[in-house]
Amino acid sequence: MCRIIKTGENILLAMGLCFNKLILPIFYTSKLTMNLIQHRCYCLFFIVLLAFILTACESKNEYIAPPVPEVTVSQPIQQSVTEYLEFTGTTQSVGYAEVRARVSGILESMHFTAGVSVKKGDLLFIIDPEPYQAELTAAQAELVSAKAELNRAQAELNRADQLIKKNYISKTDHLRRKTERDVAQATIGIRKSKVRSAEIQLEYTQVVAPIDGRVSRKRVDIGNLVGEGEATLLTTITQYKPMYVYFHLNERDLLSLMNLREEKSEQSGHDSDIASDSELHIPLFLGLADEEGYPHEGVLDFGESEINTGTGTIELRGVFSNAVKPPRLLPGLFTRLRLPIGATPDALLVSERAIGADQSGRYLLIVDKDNKVEKRPVTLGQHIDGMVVVKQGVNAEDKVIIKGLQKARPGSVVNPQTAAVAG
Repeated sequence: MCRIIKTGENILLAMGLCFNKLILPIFYTSKLTMNLIQHRCYCLFFIVLLAFILTACESKNEYIAPPVPEVTVSQPIQQSVTEYLEFTGTTQSVGYAEVRARVSGILESMHFTAGVSVKKGDLLFIIDPEPYQAELTAAQAELVSAKAELNRAQAELNRADQLIKKNYISKTDHLRRKTERDVAQATIGIRKSKVRSAEIQLEYTQVVAPIDGRVSRKRVDIGNLVGEGEATLLTTITQYKPMYVYFHLNERDLLSLMNLREEKSEQSGHDSDIASDSELHIPLFLGLADEEGYPHEGVLDFGESEINTGTGTIELRGVFSNAVKPPRLLPGLFTRLRLPIGATPDALLVSERAIGADQSGRYLLIVDKDNKVEKRPVTLGQHIDGMVVVKQGVNAEDKVIIKGLQKARPGSVVNPQTAAVAG
């Protein structure tokens, strides 16, 4: 562009010289001569314009190659890694009880606050006890009468025993008195059972907690008739300590767990055929939706005996102490679970930022010795603090692109810069 401008300046200078030397000296000549001069000026203008265009065309565009893109690379980190199985599950109470009226009557009072924890045996409700107290009193009176009848029958039998020895009474009379004594003894047993039944009915008027746990709200208001024709539901109690968690394993993970179970059985000296999962102390870790990681530790407790062919999974159960106050685990919560199944001593880890994905799967971009980019399919493992385990696809010496992936294309040349800290 500078050459074009300079050339234009030279042309204008030449035109000025021609005007001064050719045109001005003959400016005052005849009219005919003026026409000739005008014609020559037009020719000179077109010559100058053509020269300007030709001079401009001599300028050429030169291609300047873009700089090689700069990327950040890092070699995989080698460290011992514990391998986990990860899945989701749902919490479920180890105990749930419906508190129902076991006798009929008017509900007189309630002796708990809804939503609080109760202990087994704590008084919850009282049903009108007066009818049952009356029945108990009557049964006790009948027992006293039966005991008196037994004493009389025994005395008659003792007298008959003396008389039969002297042949003063017949054997038939003696047998009759013996039978009366036996009947009186049997009556005592019947009267005692009636007393006990009346005592139980009276006890049922005081409704107590059948298990430890958190009590729900009352389902029937005070003053209503309960237990008439059916065992009326009064409230419910849910046990929180410990807490079950149910989850499902696919076939592949189940095989890994079976191998771990065999190892645990050998280490503990248990027979794997008869030892329960709880005896093997296989650890299980749990995290809730608002928690980082897996802060709750429990053990594997139970596994179903067969795989569900409809889903291709098997149901297992873990148990957690849930000992914090207030209890952190409630029935019905969605949970994240992690079960350690082994350790890899020299696992390779790369930054999660380095992982790419397309229709063929997950991949890494590797820079070779010639600084060319290579696309490498990989098999990934678990994620650990911003890093991911690479099971297959890379070596410890590979230079993995962790920054600038958008500027790198497979087969292109890049300018690799080693990261100060991997990941």
